[in-house]
Amino acid sequence: MHCCMLAAEYPPRTGGIGSTVFHLSASLANRGHRVTVITRSSRGKTPRMEGVRVLKVPWIRIPLEFTRSYGRWALRALEKLHADDPVDVIHAHCPMISWTDKQFERASKVAPVVSSMHGTWLGERDGLLLAAEHGEPAVWANPNDMAIRYMAGRYARYEGSAIRKSAVVVPNSEATRADLEQRYSAPAEWDCEVIHWGVDTDMFVPLHRDSEDAMHRFHELRGRYGATADSNLILAVGRLAARKGHGMLLRAFAKVVSEASDSHLVIVGRGNLRSKLARIAAGLRISDHVSFEPGLGFEEIAEMYRVADLVAYPSTYEGQGLVPLEAMASGIPVVTVDHGPLPEMVDSSVGALFELGDVDSMAEAILSEISSKDVLLSKGATGRKRVLDRFSLEGNADAFLSVYERAINGP
Repeated sequence: MHCCMLAAEYPPRTGGIGSTVFHLSASLANRGHRVTVITRSSRGKTPRMEGVRVLKVPWIRIPLEFTRSYGRWALRALEKLHADDPVDVIHAHCPMISWTDKQFERASKVAPVVSSMHGTWLGERDGLLLAAEHGEPAVWANPNDMAIRYMAGRYARYEGSAIRKSAVVVPNSEATRADLEQRYSAPAEWDCEVIHWGVDTDMFVPLHRDSEDAMHRFHELRGRYGATADSNLILAVGRLAARKGHGMLLRAFAKVVSEASDSHLVIVGRGNLRSKLARIAAGLRISDHVSFEPGLGFEEIAEMYRVADLVAYPSTYEGQGLVPLEAMASGIPVVTVDHGPLPEMVDSSVGALFELGDVDSMAEAILSEISSKDVLLSKGATGRKRVLDRFSLEGNADAFLSVYERAINGP
């Protein structure tokens, strides 16, 4: 089978879509299928994989409008590709590609279209409004956030086209499916299947506590952030953007430090909020307990998970969210919000849920989790098993191959 992936993100461009497309392409290629990824042009080296070809197309650097310009160029590249090397199925990764009904119809003349919905623009807007309501810094300082606030309704119509014109629609969570049904006028009869994205369980693995080298690295990395084996190291991973909730996390962490003074927080992620978050930490008098790391590579992030005691994920909106699964695969419990898709992955057996926007609830959840190292280890083991059973890359490949066959051959 020749599958063409249309994805606005692909390594070296990082993000949830880029990660999932990269891993799914690799899994399909390992099974003998051919994959062509059509993505946006970018700087940096694109990884090479046997059986995966990457084509890069131009795009206009305008917030949200890039999804339209990328979509136009991607459609042209798709038609040219099909003329030279026939495509069997098209896998479009929405909402970062915006096609009209007519453009979906053009694509469908090439091959059946499967549209993955990685969240929605209206959901993104809601997340930003919640972030503003709960006092996140610089909510409207980012041009992309401003565009989403005022233009989400307009760009939602392209998601409507994806819902109406795709052979199969694949939301990445039950929460995203509900969003599509309630706010996007999904057809009464549509082929829709939820497939949660999985993570690399060979990369994200628990700490090997019987390995002298692994334990030496464990102590070395924790020491870099002022943590010992007996203190508490809490990790937050995610882009430094308002809807990721880092401001609320810092306020909750200040309460944690007041009761568990030997606690340390490391926030890993790129973004323009680092200086503002650092000032918040200083104002809360917890700067000595908080460290910031820029964006790290997959292997470096995997190593950070392994040396943490707990991962905090306070995002106000996600289509699904991969960070909790990466943490669970690494044997680390997660505290996250009782909102959207997060409870579909996290519960009290693998971590804890706190009330969205409630700083006290977040602090209490963190304090409860770090109160026992033995319980943390037990929950970490349960989380690892859950990912292996329900959120693996192999499971993703099986599920999407079944969807592709259905799109090609009919229900």
